[in-house]
Amino acid sequence: MKTIGLIGGMSWESTAEYYRLLNERVRERLGGLHSAKCVLYSVDFAEIERLQVAGLWDEAGEVLADAARSLQAAGAGLLLICTNTMHKVADQVAAAVDIPLLHLADATASAVRTAGLRRVGLLGTAFTMEQDFYRDRVAGHGLEVLVPDADDRAVVHRVIYEELCLGIIREESRAAYGEVIGRLVASGAEGIILGCTEIELLISPEHSPVPVFATTRLHAEAAVDAAFASGG
Repeated sequence: MKTIGLIGGMSWESTAEYYRLLNERVRERLGGLHSAKCVLYSVDFAEIERLQVAGLWDEAGEVLADAARSLQAAGAGLLLICTNTMHKVADQVAAAVDIPLLHLADATASAVRTAGLRRVGLLGTAFTMEQDFYRDRVAGHGLEVLVPDADDRAVVHRVIYEELCLGIIREESRAAYGEVIGRLVASGAEGIILGCTEIELLISPEHSPVPVFATTRLHAEAAVDAAFASGG
């Protein structure tokens, strides 16, 4: 298999999930003591979050582009950005290297289509829910994307940055997310994209009346499949 390059640390809690899922997927595939060949460049999320809030996306993109170049130099044969939000700079990162970048939204949209759904709700950071870089990428696969209203978006965003990114899991926040999901379903959502890698620490399939699409798991599974399909 090719070596998988991970741009992580945004936050490290979700990056740890990537590492676990990649290794579990390889073990399921090959058995025995097999594990994933991967290299990780973990950034300081505080620096990235400051650039996000300031709207300095080009500067943030260059930080990730530098990480991508380092991963390629370390032998990575394909690349993952281990966060939904920073796919805003995916094109900038992809242009910095000669190895393929596996886009998280493409892997997610493919799973939604495979499930036979066409209208999905999207939960994520305010950047992911409100800007078009992610919604348009998913919609480009023939899907309709619904987002929560302004008040619900504020709740979802706050829980991500003030709790989940710090490893804090609260039942009241799980209940609040459940209410947001319920309103999306009432608006016609047939499934829910957990469009922030940390949300999977809080929400599982049993917390939703419709299918949920866990982007971390889907991205990791697609990466292992691509690593084996690429050969070498």
